[in-house]
Amino acid sequence: MSKPVLGIILGVILGAFDGLTAWFTPETRDMLAGIVMGSSVKGLLAGLIIGFFSRKVSDVTKGVIFGGLIGLALATIIAAMPGENGEHYWLEIMIPGTIVGLILGWATQKYGKPANASVPLDRAR
Repeated sequence: MSKPVLGIILGVILGAFDGLTAWFTPETRDMLAGIVMGSSVKGLLAGLIIGFFSRKVSDVTKGVIFGGLIGLALATIIAAMPGENGEHYWLEIMIPGTIVGLILGWATQKYGKPANASVPLDRAR
């Protein structure tokens, strides 16, 4: 599976789990379905960006660092938006979002196929 496709699929799955962490904040439980959907979209976007980066840069360390930065950046954007009660949930959003980015960076580097690996050698001519 190519790195961007792996990033998208894994990003949606991990994003859903990221959203489910909202259960641990009692004030947000009534909005859980919307949070899970939004986190899945955030994970999809992060997976796409990280997957394309991983396609260009084949280094696990750089992939993990970039993934963490993308996860942190997207989570910061979401955390900057106040909830229904006007509160911000900085740590509750940014920690799981960063972890998702770190995992995506590692997984796309470790398990995604390089861009040129999908073409068989006998057909590359």
